[in-house]
Amino acid sequence: MQFLDYEVNTRPGDLIHVALRGNEANVRVMDDLNFMNYRSGRQFQYFGGHYRQSPVNIPAPGLGRWHVVIDLGGYGGSVEAAVRVISN
Repeated sequence: MQFLDYEVNTRPGDLIHVALRGNEANVRVMDDLNFMNYRSGRQFQYFGGHYRQSPVNIPAPGLGRWHVVIDLGGYGGSVEAAVRVISN
């Protein structure tokens, strides 16, 4: 499984801003446990979804460290991403 993984630290009210270049992609924000499950092929929970347009703004799920995972869902193509946190 190929994916991009970025770690961000957020506070309530922040936005996770993801600029995509290339194919449409899944952008998922998850905690450490769900990221481990994602990598292991087990069920996992996340914030976000499949996006066809860029940029993507996902409200921060809360205070803490999060994984921003970007993948193509098994489809061909390529994607590049720039991730940053916008504080409110």
